[in-house]
This record gives sequence, C-alpha cells and structure tokens, in this order.
Amino acid sequence: MPANFADRNDMYSAPPAMQIDPGKTYVATISTVKGDIVVQLDASAAPQTVNNFVFLAQQGFYDGLTFHRVEPGFVIQGGDPAGTGGGGPGYTVPAEIQLLHVEGAIAMARQSDQVNPTRASSGSQFYITLAPTPFLDGAYTAFGQVVEGMDVVQSIAVGDVIEKITIVEGS
Repeated sequence: MPANFADRNDMYSAPPAMQIDPGKTYVATISTVKGDIVVQLDASAAPQTVNNFVFLAQQGFYDGLTFHRVEPGFVIQGGDPAGTGGGGPGYTVPAEIQLLHVEGAIAMARQSDQVNPTRASSGSQFYITLAPTPFLDGAYTAFGQVVEGMDVVQSIAVGDVIEKITIVEGS
C-alpha cells in the first residue's frame, strides 16, 4: 500500500471480487488515536459492501487516513485518501440499502442523487452515526453496527487518525 495517501486515490479500477462468505460473521476493529471502535458487519444485508470494506481493510488502505468530517450529534466520516471528502479507491460499490441508521450504524458515503441516481456507494468513505438518523434510511448503504467503543466514536475530532482496521471472521 502506498505510504503517500494521495497515491491511494484512484488506485483501483473496479471493486474487488467477492472474497467473503455472506453467511459468516465479520467484526471490524477500527483502531484510532482515541481508542478502538468494534463494529459487527452485516454481510447478509450488504454482502458487496462488507466484501469491499474487508478487502480495503486487509490491504491496509485505511491505515493512516483521517476522519475528515465530524458533525456533532450526526456523524463522523473517514476513509478518504485525499482527506477532502472527494477521494476514494477509484470505483463505487452498488447500493445495498436495507439496514437502518440507528445510533452507531456504519454506512458508506456517496455522491448526491443529482449525479448519482442509482445511489452507488463511495468505494472507501464511510461514516458512523452519532445518533439515530432515520432521514438517511432508504438512501444510504448501512452495513454494520458499533458494538463496542461508542465513547470513542463520540470523541473523534476532525483529523484524528485511523491507525488500522482489523477484520476477524467468525462462523
């Protein structure tokens, strides 16, 4: 993985081939400068999205990137190699809109409906909700839920670093 974050922008031409088993469980530990955030990923509801997130995490794509957006009472957002909200791995992921935006939901960012009528997700930018956000339901692909470390999520500030994302596959 390129050490220069800008070199990670547009480094792939397509989403990864399916590598996960949608019937298994996946837990992501997002290690940050503020502590760990443990997320239960829902591969049955959003298999392509979970597959993509797991792939990028295992490749080290997120290592060293920052949370570039923090909206108190709403979301924290990270995963952009450009650090501006406009970067990504070079592809989008098809929408898998099913899960609700409860407090601690993890979901993929995306461009607006005007330029993205299919609501395809960003290839790498994700957000975690700080409170229930039902107005996002039906519009964005949520793919998991924070199960530990919501205090860490609430403490994240703009510029805080994602040190590493570790994935554990269960049965």
